[in-house]
Amino acid sequence: MRYQGNYLERGERQSRIGVLVVNLGTPAAPTTTAVRRYLAEFLADPRVVEWPRWLWWPILHGIVLRVRPARAARAYQRIWLNEGSPLAVGSERLLAAIAAEFEGIPAFSFALAMRYGEPSIEAGLDRLRRTGADRILVLPLYPQYSAATSGSVFDGVGAALRRQRWVPEVHFITAYHLLSGYIDALADSVRQCKTERDGARHLLLSFHGLPQSCIAQGDPYQRHCEATARALVARLGLADGQWELTYQSRFGPVRWLGPQLEDRLNALPREGKRQVDVLCPGFAVDCLETLEEVALRGTEVLRDAGGEELRYIPALNDAPAHAKALAGLIRDRVAGWRVMETAALP
Repeated sequence: MRYQGNYLERGERQSRIGVLVVNLGTPAAPTTTAVRRYLAEFLADPRVVEWPRWLWWPILHGIVLRVRPARAARAYQRIWLNEGSPLAVGSERLLAAIAAEFEGIPAFSFALAMRYGEPSIEAGLDRLRRTGADRILVLPLYPQYSAATSGSVFDGVGAALRRQRWVPEVHFITAYHLLSGYIDALADSVRQCKTERDGARHLLLSFHGLPQSCIAQGDPYQRHCEATARALVARLGLADGQWELTYQSRFGPVRWLGPQLEDRLNALPREGKRQVDVLCPGFAVDCLETLEEVALRGTEVLRDAGGEELRYIPALNDAPAHAKALAGLIRDRVAGWRVMETAALP
């Protein structure tokens, strides 16, 4: 028997490359019960809350999961779509757009997974395995690396693979915060939102926050966010004073990265900036943190502080430029897998 590139003689199945695209996750429904189930999994991850279990467990189950699910469910109800969760719907559409970039290339299989909730990472890997994929590329939809996001996805993939007899070859994309196509797509989204008349509107780049202690322990997240921001404003040709970097979604009593988006929205009208645009470059797909926290609550905060208008610039979602950029990233990372040497078997 002889190998023929990616094929074996005697009708053996083609060797395939599986691409597992992973996003954070979402409750299955905008209900208190569904949100509690989701938060219980999410907040139990030691990558997300790095407190000792003996300290965090009583707080999580005795306070957080009794209070927060109802409040979060009301927030989800404000943005829920007829098709389901915006994050789930947007992630599925983005996956389809990426897969379309590989149309006519049968060696690739694609699957979507969520770190928390459904479809699980294990289910996504099983789907790829059933297509014959024996080489897996994992793409977390987090441009900037953090242990709480990309690192947790790595943990989830490892946990799922521990239960498999035959472990495939796995490559893992940890970050793409300076990917040229990604920066270009972000810049285009800002340009499409602006006109000559409102070009002077103040631009806020809002990234999901992280406790300062994580950065002190070596997490590169803040450095990645700042690098993305610098590359984007350079592409847009913005000067100092026309934009600023902020963080959002602070949770708990510890000190987080700042300045906080809400604090700046409260202060900007007093500084003469009553019309602002907000872009969230760290979110590949729109979700609760962008649609409810920024677009809805952010608007309320700005107006209560005396501002006039907050214009939220949507996430890249399944925009063609976004799908093309991520498809190019995938092609680049699997380039070494394209050619398999022909070898005679004894």
